Amino acid sequence: MKKLILFFVAIATLTVSCVSKKKYVELQNDLFRTEATLAETRSEKEAVEAEKQILEDRMGRIQARVDEYNARINSLRTENDAMFSLDGKTPMSTNTKQKLNATLAKVNPEELANAKTMEDSVNLAISYNLKKSISDGSTEQDEDISISVDKTVVMINVSDRLLFNTGSYQVSRNADGLLKKLADVINAEPSVEVMIEGHTDPRSIQTGVLQDNWDLSVKRATSIVRILEKKYSVSPDKLIAAGRSSYVPLVDNDSAENMAKNRRT
Repeated sequence: MKKLILFFVAIATLTVSCVSKKKYVELQNDLFRTEATLAETRSEKEAVEAEKQILEDRMGRIQARVDEYNARINSLRTENDAMFSLDGKTPMSTNTKQKLNATLAKVNPEELANAKTMEDSVNLAISYNLKKSISDGSTEQDEDISISVDKTVVMINVSDRLLFNTGSYQVSRNADGLLKKLADVINAEPSVEVMIEGHTDPRSIQTGVLQDNWDLSVKRATSIVRILEKKYSVSPDKLIAAGRSSYVPLVDNDSAENMAKNRRT
């Protein structure tokens, strides 16, 4: 009876042992397959993440270029808006137009009323700014300096009482400030050419040096030219000296006041 029991116990032990080993092998195989699948999945994940990173980098570069292009477009649009605003036939920047309007607001309303075109308004503003730049703002200089613009020619008329004594071609010391400012304007424009032109009234003059009003008008012009060149370093190749005597008056020489207006440089 004891032998039989031991035999069955041995059979049972052997059977249990055999089943456990089979399952172990299966489990081990499952483990290998799982690990292989996991490794493959990890590899695929890494590949996907790497591809994702590449795409994100590419998108980042594309977005940066888009932002750059948009910035350039906005800049060009702003520049374009500021560059050209056509008013009639006159191309003018927006900034310049704003400055023009600001200047015209200071101009004498009667003079402004005579500006019929944009070109007239521009010339009026140029005249106003130039007069402000060369005069000292005094009432005397305001009355004795007039400026007009005809296309590319700027004409500055200065009464002789700001420059010379009656019948003289010696430049007054009081003219230094005006001539220095005028020289600054001339020197600031490399391409400008300046004609200094003397004008007299019709009263005859004759001295040991001056034969007539032709002499006086020319000598007044050359006196101004010499000061601009020698004292204020205006290049002589920019300067022309001329005299017109009394033959190009601004107004009729029918009064002392009108003759004073015609005596100018």
